[in-house]
Amino acid sequence: MRNFAWMLVAAGVVAASPPASAQGVLNVYCSVQAEWCTLVANEFQKATGVKVSITQKGSGETIAQIKAEAQNPKGDVWFGGTGDPHLQAAEENLTEIYKSPKMSELQPWAVKQNTDSGGKTVGIYMGALGYGYSTELLAKKGVKPPACWADLLKPEFKGEIQMANPNSSGTAYVAIATLVQLMGEEKAFDYLKKMHANVNAYTRSGTAPMKAVARGETGVSISFVHDGVTEALAGFPVKTATPCEGTGYEIGSMSIIKGSRNLANAKKFYDWALTPEAQKLEAQAKQFQAPSNKATPVPPEAPKFADMKLIDYDQAKYGKSAERKRLIARWDSEVGSLPKP
Repeated sequence: MRNFAWMLVAAGVVAASPPASAQGVLNVYCSVQAEWCTLVANEFQKATGVKVSITQKGSGETIAQIKAEAQNPKGDVWFGGTGDPHLQAAEENLTEIYKSPKMSELQPWAVKQNTDSGGKTVGIYMGALGYGYSTELLAKKGVKPPACWADLLKPEFKGEIQMANPNSSGTAYVAIATLVQLMGEEKAFDYLKKMHANVNAYTRSGTAPMKAVARGETGVSISFVHDGVTEALAGFPVKTATPCEGTGYEIGSMSIIKGSRNLANAKKFYDWALTPEAQKLEAQAKQFQAPSNKATPVPPEAPKFADMKLIDYDQAKYGKSAERKRLIARWDSEVGSLPKP
């Protein structure tokens, strides 16, 4: 029995124990950290009696799975992950229209995500893009921590940067879309090609580069800065910064999958996930994005958006299917295909 449980964890599936009076089932595709996914499953099950199965994957992999299953959907709700692929899923009619009665309690940016998607997705958290760095590793090499995007091109960072691959990671796509909006497309791709000389790996998941920084495996990561708070609180020598020129952000989103077999439970979960009680679980899981319900307490450790230079990130444009595909294809041909430095 113990071996079977470990097999479920290894497969990325966490199933909470059903209560005595089960109220049906719900299959959630979860694109946040595994600890948060597990807490969400357990607490919703406790609150409602609905038996929850969680499949945890990055947002790039999740949208690919939802597309592959479109004729025979297996999932009911997609919880978390960067907002761009949720908008793409809405555009491609892979998700359902649903307006929660909780909408009036949400931050304007969360409501705008719902409006931009034609009612098919909603913001559940917000997180700023920046970088994490290993204070120990950079001090040992005598390298000054980066403060601007321009710094990442310096020769002293050769082989010291990690970024995720945009084909599997929403974090990496946000980074590309941010640079395009900040610099213009030609300059942004010129920048990415130059930075390639300093990159040691393009990881599968968006959180992997920050974890590598925490463990001293790389000096710098391009990441959401809240992930650095998690590692620092765990005792690792990690600090974060947001670029002096300006940076983008994600609106982590939630959508009901088109053709959900458990639609009533999907709506029940959607409403519950927008409550302060559910959103408090984020901090409990040591995650520090800004929650979308105005009444949810923001942990003091969370990054302060007022201290950052944020660009006016165009969620609607860069969430479009054609734009996303085009930019990722260009990254594949011009950057991802380059020989390793």
